[in-house]
Amino acid sequence: MKKKIAIIMGGYSSEYEISIKSGTVVHEYLDSKKFEKYSIIISKEKWVYLAEDKKEYPVNRHDFSLQLKSGVVHFDCVFNAIHGTPGEDGLMQSYFELLSIPHTSCDPYQAALTFNKRDFLSVLKPYGIKSAASYYLNKGDIIDENAIINKVGLPCFVKANKAGSSFGVSKVYQREQLQAAITNAYKEDNEIIIEAFLDGIEVSVGVIKFEGETKVLPITEIVTENDFFDYEAKYEGKSKEITPARISKTQKDKVVATAKRVYDVLKIKGFSRSEFIFVDDEPFMLEMNTTPGLTTHSILPEQAKAAGISLEQLFENAIIEALS
Repeated sequence: MKKKIAIIMGGYSSEYEISIKSGTVVHEYLDSKKFEKYSIIISKEKWVYLAEDKKEYPVNRHDFSLQLKSGVVHFDCVFNAIHGTPGEDGLMQSYFELLSIPHTSCDPYQAALTFNKRDFLSVLKPYGIKSAASYYLNKGDIIDENAIINKVGLPCFVKANKAGSSFGVSKVYQREQLQAAITNAYKEDNEIIIEAFLDGIEVSVGVIKFEGETKVLPITEIVTENDFFDYEAKYEGKSKEITPARISKTQKDKVVATAKRVYDVLKIKGFSRSEFIFVDDEPFMLEMNTTPGLTTHSILPEQAKAAGISLEQLFENAIIEALS
């Protein structure tokens, strides 16, 4: 009998449309011979099943079921394609844990931790994982420009602490730009992380659980036409994503070992994509995404392709791992 799979997409953040694209690709490539597929749109206004005829059916949030003409649908597994809240920060994970419904993403604590850049990098420091010098701000804090610049220098990056797809991120070259950058970051979150600029090669490293083993995918080098890997660079063709990355064996060995260690130390499940910048030969960690982009041109699927893993295999394996 086919497993009933809910593919959740959308969410409550600025990444809504990007998530819809990811979820649509998952729906397209999951094998219809093996799975009954249901596209579930999650938004602040409604949770609905979007049928093939575009008709919407409300989700019963008490048990995450559907009432269709054919009867009640209970799901065997949830494929999580929501970027940002509530799919990447532990909220949906907690909900499905309470309902005992298997899902393809990591556990609630790991999702919440990795989504919070400040906490994530702080937890990794005792394990020797390097990261940029940083300064924290919460909304309402006094902004001491001298203290910020003394800690991180210029240029620096001002980032929303809990956001993705480079929303709320600015590169600041001069003191006079700090206030505007902080205001921009607060549009996405009430917490900010300000980081020192690291000058080096930027790479993205995908790590997944594949056939029961932790697998590091071929590394992608990020070469942006813009000042940094911002939204335009990520989604509007203003960058080159080169897989495999043009890095030395020493750099490759170090970043592979670091990415795998972080995945295993934090007991991550499912997909992850981590960003690093090399300072000389040392990888400095920027962040980890636990529901990365899953379109045909997204980084992690491209890495999987380079490893000989098709989208069908990638998505089916995620469900198999969740059910096991």
